[in-house]
Amino acid sequence: MANRDGDAAWRYHDSTKHSVASLRAHRHYLDWEIKPLPFKVYPHIEPIPLPRELSPSHVPALEAIAHNSAAIGDGTGIPNLQMLARLLHFSAGITRKKVYPGGQEYHFRAAACTGALYHIDLSVICGDLPDLAAGVYHFGPHNFALHQLRAGDHRGVLVEATGAEPSVQHAPVILACASTYWRNSWKYQARAYRHCFWDSGTMLANLLAVVAADEMPVKVVCGFVDDTVSALIALDTQREGPLALVSVGHDPRASAARPAVPPISFETLPLSSREVDYPAIREIQAASALRTADAVRAWRAQAAPLPPLPPPTGQIVALRPLEDVALPKESVDNVILRRGSTRQFARGAIQFEQLSTILQSATKGFASDVGGGPFNDVYLIVNAVDGLAAGAYVLHRGAQVLELLRAGDFRREAGYLGLGQELPADASVNIYMLCYLEPILTRLGNRGYRVAQIDAAITAGKMYLAAYALRLGATGLTFLDDDVTEFFAPHAAGKSVMFLIAIGRGGRALAQVQ
Repeated sequence: MANRDGDAAWRYHDSTKHSVASLRAHRHYLDWEIKPLPFKVYPHIEPIPLPRELSPSHVPALEAIAHNSAAIGDGTGIPNLQMLARLLHFSAGITRKKVYPGGQEYHFRAAACTGALYHIDLSVICGDLPDLAAGVYHFGPHNFALHQLRAGDHRGVLVEATGAEPSVQHAPVILACASTYWRNSWKYQARAYRHCFWDSGTMLANLLAVVAADEMPVKVVCGFVDDTVSALIALDTQREGPLALVSVGHDPRASAARPAVPPISFETLPLSSREVDYPAIREIQAASALRTADAVRAWRAQAAPLPPLPPPTGQIVALRPLEDVALPKESVDNVILRRGSTRQFARGAIQFEQLSTILQSATKGFASDVGGGPFNDVYLIVNAVDGLAAGAYVLHRGAQVLELLRAGDFRREAGYLGLGQELPADASVNIYMLCYLEPILTRLGNRGYRVAQIDAAITAGKMYLAAYALRLGATGLTFLDDDVTEFFAPHAAGKSVMFLIAIGRGGRALAQVQ
């Protein structure tokens, strides 16, 4: 199936929408006997331990979150092993654990993940680095170690697979995000494909902030030949899929020539005694795949800028972010270590200055190989924000203003839209990412669906960190798709919801549950 048609993305998106009727008709129970292992474990590959004594960054979190890093800078930026360990720890690592009576361990990760099921893995493809030989490695959070899949410099494989993307050509390190579908579909069934990008996006929001704090160039790369990346990092394409690449650092010298990539396969520990297959996930992954380097170049060339929001016609309120002297100075490292997912909001109000700071710092964009963004618009239901009337709003990024769409108390509606949960009703504000899928899919084909999802998730991930930097709480939530669009109509008519994050005060924070 060709990427260009866009029909497969529509079919997948429509078939995985939540509605009151669909939730009643398709009740799903969790079979705890087959809950999957949250790690990909290679029992017969000797681990290469990463340094656990990491040099702390003192860059304030909000500064790092707001930084829109250029992909290519002057001079060099080559991470050493300790810097690489920092990136892996603060994006995909285990930050703390809890031991329950009976000895069962529960691991908390650096980034939020739907259901705390942690189905996203990172692989490292690098040239020779200080203290690490060139190779292809899998990062194991369970033992904080690298596991070598291939020896030698294979960056040239990715240069070709990305259609000679400049940041990849000059990157000393390229990270590959991939999902093991069953580790999430156990709970979320076919909708887990959306979560592939939600969860890689929140992870990448952390990574982008940490790289910015380390003053390294970084770029998210969505265009690549899927089969080549899958073969390089030894994915089982019936059960796993590549999602995104990230170029880290800059070496003025071009990457090495492309070596051969013979097939490889390594034994991994079984995730569970049996797995349930959801063919819709494989079908949309295949339908959105790019097959050749020429196809990647042609696809990237189609990424023309999207039409901006129409000018405001209703009442507008200018954002009022905190003054520099009032901004928290806590480092991005510490904020990530503190971050959890709020399980209960106190219904207290946050300040408009806090909300403005979150919106301003999180919506400045990020370096990507796909021009034409941002791909999502930001809509809000404001429940309790001192200095801002309750109601429904849309953010105009360029003008840095909120446009009031409808005034009123919509706590009940917010709870309903978030699957009838108390969290969105109790939150101070609910922030929704919505996009016009039609022009995105027309220009970028089915793969545009991946772009729209990950764009929303990275933005929401930045909001997550910004909220915690301000000592607030946040959590990602699922939603009733068409009801959200209808709520924000007519302004949002025809748009599709990609992400929902609730922000507020107080309550418990545990691992991510969406």
